Amino acid sequence: MASINMSYLNPRTVILIGIPRLQHMQFWIGFPFFAVCLVALLGNITLLIIIPMERSLHEPMYIFLAVLAATDIGLCAAIAPKMLAIFWFRSYSMAFDTCLAQLFFIHALQCMESGILLAMAFDRYIAICDPLRHTSILTPSILGRMMVTVAIRATVLVGLLLILIKRLHLFHSTVIAHSYCEHMAVVKLAAEDIHVNKTCGLFVGFTILGFDMIFILISYILIFQAVLHLRQKEARLKAFNTCTAHIFVFLEFYILAFFSFFSHRFGRVVPSTHILLSTIYLLVPPSLNPIVYGVKNKVIRKRVAQIFLLNHGSQQ
Repeated sequence: MASINMSYLNPRTVILIGIPRLQHMQFWIGFPFFAVCLVALLGNITLLIIIPMERSLHEPMYIFLAVLAATDIGLCAAIAPKMLAIFWFRSYSMAFDTCLAQLFFIHALQCMESGILLAMAFDRYIAICDPLRHTSILTPSILGRMMVTVAIRATVLVGLLLILIKRLHLFHSTVIAHSYCEHMAVVKLAAEDIHVNKTCGLFVGFTILGFDMIFILISYILIFQAVLHLRQKEARLKAFNTCTAHIFVFLEFYILAFFSFFSHRFGRVVPSTHILLSTIYLLVPPSLNPIVYGVKNKVIRKRVAQIFLLNHGSQQ
């Protein structure tokens, strides 16, 4: 599958080779990724079933969690089918427009996930620092506007990246050394000036990831200050306990996100390592999120137990 030394004008198809230097192991690498996707789908679908059913979960935090679950399902659906087809069935070819569609959905859903985490941090800030006004501030209409804003921001900014790619017509290769269509992996195929694409990619990354991370950190600094001012130790522990699940999800998402973002642009990471870690970054958070929130919430744990006991009883 070596690249030929020639130029391609408006290519109709691209070739995704999967993980460079590990093609001989891709069949087996596919199984743990499939297991992670399965856990993510089952966990997030379970959340989307339980949260609407349980009235005690009709709170901003769990409404945001339901939106996050839907986003995670979309992310798995965008990346897993083609990736597993590459690993298991050697289905390397992909239409260029389909590749761009996958690129759009993966990056837009990533941006939405970041925005939802920011909204969840704002919810925790209001709940702990101004609890008496929590329900009056985060009304259903405000929640709806926040989610629409998150979706529009992701669509517009990632859509801009697609428009800039579509202006490129000449490519020196159609072989993408990746398991999915990632922005910089596609841009680097171009045989034209890509400085605008790189600059815009950095702008979108810092506008979304950088902006959201800074304000999440500010939210938690203010939360910790408020918690430390509580007189009773039990009250401090209870307040901090309501944030632990979100802190864990926040750390796993942004640490992996920034490593993937910077290593592809500035680092000298081995391509196979970068691709494995970027794929882990996309698939592991969706599988961990429902587990983390499910373990922390008694109502979700109880409902999950009821579902499994009901299924077990019906089988008997």
